[in-house]
Amino acid sequence: MRTWLALGLVLAAPTLAAQSLSAEFIAASTGSMDNPHDLKLSPDGRHLLVSDVGNDRVLILDPETLEERGSFGADHQSGTHDVDFDATGRVYVADTHNGRVTIYTLDGLEATLVGELGERIRGPEGVLAHPNGRVYVAGAWSGNVVAYEDGKVVAELTGLAAPHDLERAPNGDNWLADAGNDRMLLLSQELEIKRELKGPPYDFDGVRYQDVLPDGTLIAADKNNHQIKIIGPDGKLLLVLGERAPGKGLGRFRTPEGVEVRGDIVWLSDSGNDRVVKYRLRRATD
Repeated sequence: MRTWLALGLVLAAPTLAAQSLSAEFIAASTGSMDNPHDLKLSPDGRHLLVSDVGNDRVLILDPETLEERGSFGADHQSGTHDVDFDATGRVYVADTHNGRVTIYTLDGLEATLVGELGERIRGPEGVLAHPNGRVYVAGAWSGNVVAYEDGKVVAELTGLAAPHDLERAPNGDNWLADAGNDRMLLLSQELEIKRELKGPPYDFDGVRYQDVLPDGTLIAADKNNHQIKIIGPDGKLLLVLGERAPGKGLGRFRTPEGVEVRGDIVWLSDSGNDRVVKYRLRRATD
């Protein structure tokens, strides 16, 4: 079933972009997830990896049908929150309750544990394998972001509150969801704060995971508002999908967490409803 939704819950002043955007519902998963969090499409586009928190594993879905293909990590992970790929195809997983990031090689559906990172972080909930060779990790329990290079800490930002996802901006900077402070931060590669999105019109409440489009548009899961918010490169709030009340169905969410975008397709973890949903974003002129 494909259903069109006009994403009309815009909290900012109406703009042409806001008026022209719409979303086509494509599919929802039906498998056995338990509180899925962030997700990541493999570089070749064949697999959608989902951090299946309640099952302590990474679940592998078919990105087209959202059917389950396999999983890994359930025998040694605890509270799996985030997943990312580096340039070589290795997989980095935020193994939150074990206080580490686990590193795997992936051969088809078979994952092999080859390393881990854990220095100066507690309760990591976000991981970004950056093209610059560094791995950035958000320690939700330690209130910091740490940059590793060749397995060693080379930079650190402290004074945060339950930081979560990290995603790369088009210019190489990193967006961070500073969840406990209800804000998004743009960080340099040296972890200097360059920009803050906070307060009206965003009104974040526990913003969690996100992704960034090639033009710099930001799509963020605003967990406690039960909404997905789309923010333009200039900082304008373009669009809000969902209502400020939990629900299930077309355009409704319960504590959404994960966001992954490839082209015009958006995969979202509707975490409180234990499912992943898939939409296509369009403009009226498309």
